[in-house]
Amino acid sequence: MLFSINETMGQYSELFMLLAAGTYTVAFIAFAWDLAKSSKVLRAVDLKAAELSGQANAAARVPVGVGAGSAGRGADRSDADVSGPAGRAERPTSAAAGGAGAAQTADGSMRYGGERRAPARVAVALTVLGAAIHAAGVITRALGAGRVPWGNMYEFLTTGAFVAVAVFLLVLIRRDLRFLGTFVIGLAIIMLVAASVAFWTPVGHLVPALQSYWLIIHVSIAVLSSALFTLTFAMSALQLVQSHRQKTIAAGGADKLGFMRLVPNALSLENLSYRINAIAFVGWTFTLMFGAIWAEKAWGRFWGWDTKEVWTFVIWVVYAGYLHARATRGWTGTRAAWLSIVGYLCVVFNFTIVNQFFNGLHSYSGL
Repeated sequence: MLFSINETMGQYSELFMLLAAGTYTVAFIAFAWDLAKSSKVLRAVDLKAAELSGQANAAARVPVGVGAGSAGRGADRSDADVSGPAGRAERPTSAAAGGAGAAQTADGSMRYGGERRAPARVAVALTVLGAAIHAAGVITRALGAGRVPWGNMYEFLTTGAFVAVAVFLLVLIRRDLRFLGTFVIGLAIIMLVAASVAFWTPVGHLVPALQSYWLIIHVSIAVLSSALFTLTFAMSALQLVQSHRQKTIAAGGADKLGFMRLVPNALSLENLSYRINAIAFVGWTFTLMFGAIWAEKAWGRFWGWDTKEVWTFVIWVVYAGYLHARATRGWTGTRAAWLSIVGYLCVVFNFTIVNQFFNGLHSYSGL
């Protein structure tokens, strides 16, 4: 009877995961639609601003001797148009389109503006719905297993995807990071698909080494830190694109990435990424420490050069180097972004390749 209930809960969990993946897919499309639609709107605004600017310049070149003639009246009308409500609305964009620091409309502080972007609001609403369904999937998996759902790669990926989306939504309360939606939701979809296709594991009991309260402490902090690293990875990738775009515009090149105007400038992305990485690094430090304590409880030693232990330490070293280099050695800009990306790639390698292809004491992940 109990086995039947557990199996049913497991089936409900898989159904919820499937529904969550579908909802996230629609949210991903909405976020992408928002970027594409806003890019077209901004491009149209730029063309209008350029047209108004051209009219104003042409009027300014009319000889003063014309006096009260029709040309003079035309000049007055042109000036009035530029200084009117439409002119005031277009002027920031026109100024942005002309300079290097330039074609940027996003707020560098990443605070919410007064604009009403329907696709972005729909995308966020769908993400909230997907997260609620996803949470139901994680909870039913836990009820079916009779424990926290962190005992194998399938459970870690599904829970990790949920935490990444939840952290993204929580940060959205204070900061306008909707431009990260395609990245974060895209990664969540990849994690759910990988969990279902490559790492699916039926509901079951934990091996003895995992039957400890340290599982809750160690893995929960690891999942939360990984979710924060996911956000900084997305911001670092966008920082590289934005930096290249800003240099192209400064050199007089054409702006071929209009949608990036919805993204803050490279420096703002770098500063926020650095602060979040600092918080995640503290969490990863506790992950390493608590893992060592758990290893002593389970195997009688704090450190045994197991592959998983080594790569957890490698990740710690990479992010420690990133924080140190940026704070004291002047590693800013693209170098800092690349180092942050390398750190996240190490995280991905640790939780996929190491678990799947390297034998060790941590090879009980259900693969």
